[in-house]
Amino acid sequence: MTAIGHTSEVARDPQTRYSSVESLQGENMTTNLMAMTAVELAQLFEEGDASPVEVAQATLDQIERHNETLNCVCLVDPDTTLEMARASEARWHNGEPNSAIDGVPVTIKDLTLTKGWPTLRGSKTTDPKGPWDEDAPVTARLREAGAVLAGKTTTPEYGWKGVTDNPLTGITRNAWNPERTPGGSSGGAAAAAGAFMGPLHQGSDAAGSIRIPAAFSGVFGHKPTFGVVPNYPLPGHIGSLANMGPLTRTVNDAVVMLNVLAQPDFRDFLSPPVHGRNYLAGLEGGVAGMRIAYSPTLGDNGWADDDVATAVAAAAKVFEELGAVVEQVDPDIPACRPLIEAIWSTADAWLVDQMGPKKAKLMDPGLLEIAEAGRKVPVTDLVGAHAARIDLGVRMARFHEDYDLLLTPQMPLEAFEAGKNFPDGRDMHEWVDWCPFTYPFNLTMQPAASVPCGFGDEGLPVAFQLVGRRYDDSTVLRAARAYEKAHPFKMPAGYV
Repeated sequence: MTAIGHTSEVARDPQTRYSSVESLQGENMTTNLMAMTAVELAQLFEEGDASPVEVAQATLDQIERHNETLNCVCLVDPDTTLEMARASEARWHNGEPNSAIDGVPVTIKDLTLTKGWPTLRGSKTTDPKGPWDEDAPVTARLREAGAVLAGKTTTPEYGWKGVTDNPLTGITRNAWNPERTPGGSSGGAAAAAGAFMGPLHQGSDAAGSIRIPAAFSGVFGHKPTFGVVPNYPLPGHIGSLANMGPLTRTVNDAVVMLNVLAQPDFRDFLSPPVHGRNYLAGLEGGVAGMRIAYSPTLGDNGWADDDVATAVAAAAKVFEELGAVVEQVDPDIPACRPLIEAIWSTADAWLVDQMGPKKAKLMDPGLLEIAEAGRKVPVTDLVGAHAARIDLGVRMARFHEDYDLLLTPQMPLEAFEAGKNFPDGRDMHEWVDWCPFTYPFNLTMQPAASVPCGFGDEGLPVAFQLVGRRYDDSTVLRAARAYEKAHPFKMPAGYV
């Protein structure tokens, strides 16, 4: 087992490796195992044309090859990974795979409990000795499905912000351009997805932490309806905001992963006790007749740079061409930022206070600043924020009586410089300044997905967001798949 530490410099010239935004096509897609999707790998396993052991070793080699530059994987354990792959190989040989992702490599975010591996949460406050004797529900379901754990991915300390760097492992970088951030807090997962370090990557999202890095990194990210994927231990400070979900290079891979993750677990008392829905059913049904509300700014909540706005408007037009009824309209919702700031800052104050003064000195200064702001929030303001959150959820439920989906920009700008919490020259002071489209739908608990839709003026990925009714993840995924079929997602050159 290897814990991978801080990388302070870009190891290779990004201009020689990321100058192209062309998609991977042709023979390379059928011969390079790292270019394969989870669905394609399972087919190869079934037909005997590839082995889970081959794929696991190729994934470990890919991580070793590119992690020095991207610093997105913080732990690898080749012995465990290859042992899991050999067990999967035997099941496929006997014609008895555990699931549609048996033998497929998957990474786990370093906020998620993984039996036998430390979960350090990007923090010097965590004792690496553990004990690490329990899996989180998502890790347990992946093991049961026969997926092969390829490593753990980086996160900001306790997932507190929308970019990925921390006091323990340093700065994580974007697969399109290592000078830029991949976003966060699942930035390690998104960078690993973009760099073809396996097809499946687990993320978590309490204010945008799947969708932010998916958008900045040009991959697909799905935040399920709250509770669809059980979560344990629920983060005590942000429990009812936090969701587990997939980051992948294709919609299909996200769906087969979601089918595994969305199974009940008694340890999450906020999650419905019965799941079992097959999200593949109806996935190819298209969007003809769907009613889609297109909101470029989410009322007074959001904004977007011109290049982003243009790309998202073009995506809305694609849905019209595919047969959906698209209407530009804003949901009737108030300003959401005061709600998330009151809830998030007081939650971080609670988190830091649990550490005690000695450990708190080891924490990210930015996290300590947010916690200090949270200590100044009057209790009546916090209660008022929770009451306004309930009203927000009701307003969105009423909105969805008329519309199947809401389409917005995902991130209002392209990825900015790695190692910074906000871009220079924009009069911004904290990470929530630049992610106005994400946290409203943590507050409402709705499903939301980040869908790549092209590139901005700097040649970096741009994405739109699809938001659905609570528990209607299927419609979100179906629409994302329809767009992907019309405009296949492009990936960075230089990895496969």
